[in-house]
Amino acid sequence: MIKNIINGIKAYFGGFALISKLGLWKYFSIPILISFLTGILFMTSAWFLSDPLGSFIAKAWVWDWGSETFAVISKGFGILLILAIGLVLYKHIVMALSAPFMSPVSEKVEAHLLGDHHRGHQHRNTSFREQLMRGIRINVRNLFRELLFIIPLLILSLIPVIGIFATILIFAIQAYYIGFGNMDYTMERHFKYKESIQFVRKHRGTAIGNGIVFMLMLLIPIIGFIIVLPISVVAASTESVKILDKEGLIAVKGSDEVLETLKENT
Repeated sequence: MIKNIINGIKAYFGGFALISKLGLWKYFSIPILISFLTGILFMTSAWFLSDPLGSFIAKAWVWDWGSETFAVISKGFGILLILAIGLVLYKHIVMALSAPFMSPVSEKVEAHLLGDHHRGHQHRNTSFREQLMRGIRINVRNLFRELLFIIPLLILSLIPVIGIFATILIFAIQAYYIGFGNMDYTMERHFKYKESIQFVRKHRGTAIGNGIVFMLMLLIPIIGFIIVLPISVVAASTESVKILDKEGLIAVKGSDEVLETLKENT
């Protein structure tokens, strides 16, 4: 697991150079715009909704004593809740809507890494609409699963000591589902929906490593929202292709054979 996390992080090195070398920047204009506008929308929402949400939570404290302290805590929790849920929604919306633009990027990275060896492989041919629907399906699934884990952990994060571990788990869970989405741009070409889920589960360390850097890049004001998707997708594609090639899963296979191979390697 640790080794795979490190590999997922290391895949980012040289990402910008590879994007320039393969002339991939043209594919990122619309996804960058989606990422930037969505990021601004959620940051603005957090700013305006934190006070009303904090006041609503504060009403749960019906006693006079400690009401001011609880009001401050409620506002802080309101901000935390909005930012956490907003970040979850942000990344899944961006990754879902960007799927038709990221799939060609992943394919070009794969062709570059495999060279002439790539010519003997056949991929699943999907349309713009199919790629978009696949992206929406994967990210809606991941969104609900992520919220199912994160919301209880947010409550636990308010408890001293336990809150430290809860916060770490929240970060790791978000990183995993980010990496999941980024890896699926490659998986979409080789696997069907269920096969892709099984593959990423097996290589969850790689997904977490990819998502860790993604999350950290979002801490860079404005620029982070602009550059995070291009570099993270290229990094995920690079590492995913290496794993697929190493495990012999890129070769031409039927759906049942691919699924059987995945089960044998798990």
